[in-house]
Amino acid sequence: MNTENKKYLIDTDENKKFLEDVRNGLLKFGHAFPSPGGGSYYLGDDGTPWKDRNRETWITSRMAHVYSIGTFLGHEGSEELADAALKGLRGELHDDVNGGWYAGLTANNEIVPTKQCYAHAFVILAASSGVLAGRPGAQELLDEALKTYDLRFWNEEEGLSCDTWNTEFTVLDDYRGLNANMHTVEAFLAAADVTGDEKYRIRAGRIIDHVTGWAKENNWRIPEHFSKDWAADLECNKERPDDPFKPYGATPGHGIEWARLITQWALSFYRTTKEKAIPYISMAESLYNRAIEDAWFADGAPGICYTTDWEGKPVVHDRMHWTLAEAINTSAVLWHVTKNQKYADDYAQFMQYLDEKVLDHVHGSWFHQLDQNNELLTTVWPGKSDLYHATQATLIPYYAPDLSIAPAVKWGKTC
Repeated sequence: MNTENKKYLIDTDENKKFLEDVRNGLLKFGHAFPSPGGGSYYLGDDGTPWKDRNRETWITSRMAHVYSIGTFLGHEGSEELADAALKGLRGELHDDVNGGWYAGLTANNEIVPTKQCYAHAFVILAASSGVLAGRPGAQELLDEALKTYDLRFWNEEEGLSCDTWNTEFTVLDDYRGLNANMHTVEAFLAAADVTGDEKYRIRAGRIIDHVTGWAKENNWRIPEHFSKDWAADLECNKERPDDPFKPYGATPGHGIEWARLITQWALSFYRTTKEKAIPYISMAESLYNRAIEDAWFADGAPGICYTTDWEGKPVVHDRMHWTLAEAINTSAVLWHVTKNQKYADDYAQFMQYLDEKVLDHVHGSWFHQLDQNNELLTTVWPGKSDLYHATQATLIPYYAPDLSIAPAVKWGKTC
């Protein structure tokens, strides 16, 4: 790929302007998400709500987070949009009987069963950003979200979180997974940054120590799925390899995302003794480089394959937009932290690929799923459900790597 265009080069005015334009387009694209009750509609290809689909708690939380950040950026309408999503989280998506948050509501306002760690982590993230933005009810939401998470999902003895309860919080599923724990790290870091309660940063570090240990034993390919006693299940979902939340094999995008979160945690936890962060940054580099080596351009075309087997061979060749977003974020963070030119070169490749293949220059936002030939595919992620990954990828490359993105933008802490 020819990446000499300054538009694609990190730390250039041209790249900053490119990301600003992309971000403004994303924030405009999502304006129609709120339902009357505040839960987020799933957005279609042109931003029109698909009202026949579930209104999910995790999507609503992401929209609250994004438009809370939008208030810091001066995007018109962000206050009302953040408030709408927070209304949904405090209202129709909240379980007033059993506590916590439903997985979602159907188009007919029926409860989507189970209580998900994944969704509750995003409620913490949304509420943290809402508090920073001074949105009504955000502090009460954050207080309850942290209390509920501490009670239902966090296991202090294990230093990890469980995954899924039934709706009534009476039966805990035996499955344990790292996707929910990854977003728990993100949520805990945001909570620590916003509230000043360092126990959440300590907890994030405990999760990270487990994950880096498992990854190191597995040639830096992270096992995703586990039994209730945390024994890795490397064959999970082999018959359904493209599952959107529990795919078979290694997920390179998660290796990349973990690398950024590990770097953020290490730099923030060891803020006064930065030499202690070095081993963690080295592990983050190992995770990132393994994922890129396995999955970027692995089949003769640009893009990052969704999954690989345990030897690094691609299994699902589809390209998911969130994986590219995380590659943009992590390559930028590692460049700023290490000054290794490789990461700047990677970033330029990802920028060009975003511009040429993943940006929808007609309808807006990013295509959420492409096949191995970079043609639009809708088997796993039809439409454009939310703005979270893409919006963050327009911000994280230029903000302080030791802070969660909402506080960094609010406080103007750039690289």
